[in-house]
Amino acid sequence: MGSPENPLPTPSTPAGTAGLTALLAHPAKAVVALDFDGTLADIVPDPEQARAHPRAVPALAALAPHVASIVVITGRPAEVAVRFGGFAGVPGLERLVVLGHYGAERWDAATGTVTAPDPHPGVAAARAELPALLDGLALGQGTWIEEKGQAFAVHTRRATDPQAAFDALRTPLAALATRHGLVLEPGRMVLELRPPGVDKGVALTRYVDESGAETILYAGDDLGDLPAYTAVDALRANGHPGLLVCSGTEVPELSTRSDLTLPGPAAVADFLAALAEAVSAT
Repeated sequence: MGSPENPLPTPSTPAGTAGLTALLAHPAKAVVALDFDGTLADIVPDPEQARAHPRAVPALAALAPHVASIVVITGRPAEVAVRFGGFAGVPGLERLVVLGHYGAERWDAATGTVTAPDPHPGVAAARAELPALLDGLALGQGTWIEEKGQAFAVHTRRATDPQAAFDALRTPLAALATRHGLVLEPGRMVLELRPPGVDKGVALTRYVDESGAETILYAGDDLGDLPAYTAVDALRANGHPGLLVCSGTEVPELSTRSDLTLPGPAAVADFLAALAEAVSAT
């Protein structure tokens, strides 16, 4: 499978092997779903500088015509993921869908438009309280806020002691989220406050139902991808073959549940390219 230069890796679990086998046998009935940051794009100190790995978009474009659908599910705004990914106007990706804000927003390559609900009022209210909260904790320089429209995130990766800043923020941000009817989503040196009722598992399940797909591949790298993993497990229990891919080993909660762990976005891009080669040969 794949090519001698870029062979397809072998899943480590029977369920993953069954999922990959089903995808290769009937690619037109498969959805390939992927996170963006850490999966298609390397994690970088400044999230505004994140871009899809150079080999990722060509691999997706080669794979897309052979599968039912490719969907990117991300915590970023959909328009930002499209821009940073370089997904718009790419031949082969005319049916690509990007679900932003954990599925609250949707961008369709077919129309080039984003659909989104009105912002949750708790986001603005919590954001207004945030400066005083951060000042009171005296975390020092390096902690910064990422505005996401439907949500916001506090990053500690650039702090003098990123883990200490993350730990100091977790409890007060959880309380802030609770006061305003939001949920706190921890990640790798980032804490995001967003509306309840939306996560990657809900988004993935709805999309699979909409597409009518029989087989699901999901690839992610962080705690926010756990609901999507749980959704794939539930779909498997209902007779849908599935393959869970983890990008990197920094989040053991994810990597220990995956069927296939790859070193990072470069390896994910190569895996997608090998998958494209394999399904195009069937």
